[in-house]
Amino acid sequence: MPGVAENNRYNNQVHYIIDGHNLIPALGLNLADPEDEEQLLGLLQAFVRCHKKARITVYFDTAPQAQTRNLGSVKALFVPLGSSADAAIMAALRRAKKAARNLTVVSSDRQIQAAARAAHAAVMSSQDFAAQMRARPAASEPYDAAYPSADEVAAWEVIFNNKKNS
Repeated sequence: MPGVAENNRYNNQVHYIIDGHNLIPALGLNLADPEDEEQLLGLLQAFVRCHKKARITVYFDTAPQAQTRNLGSVKALFVPLGSSADAAIMAALRRAKKAARNLTVVSSDRQIQAAARAAHAAVMSSQDFAAQMRARPAASEPYDAAYPSADEVAAWEVIFNNKKNS
């Protein structure tokens, strides 16, 4: 399982491409929860705060319309009905060409894993990535207690406000 800072040998940056709906249950979140995607985005933002060299692009399918949200080092791509996150991830790997070797694809879907390996990207199962997210940051990567960005605050407000109203 590659750790943060093992992916790109030039700048020690890891760019994760994540199958969002595949990772949600691996983290113990509920796919039936209407806020599951927001909860995952909050957890991914906390992860990149602890791992400064990490950058994440997460794909979610079954969105009413295509949408992109930039949340600092986390980018969320919502794939519209009629297409799938799997197809979008495989298309991103094809577009990356040789640069795909600098990507780590997070999914337990065998078709996505095969496409990632064919593109020479690193592969990590959703369960392994979930375990890495739960692990404490390495000593070389201290936790950054800096204030959250405005986007992060807004994302957490959505999560907490919806919990109060439930």
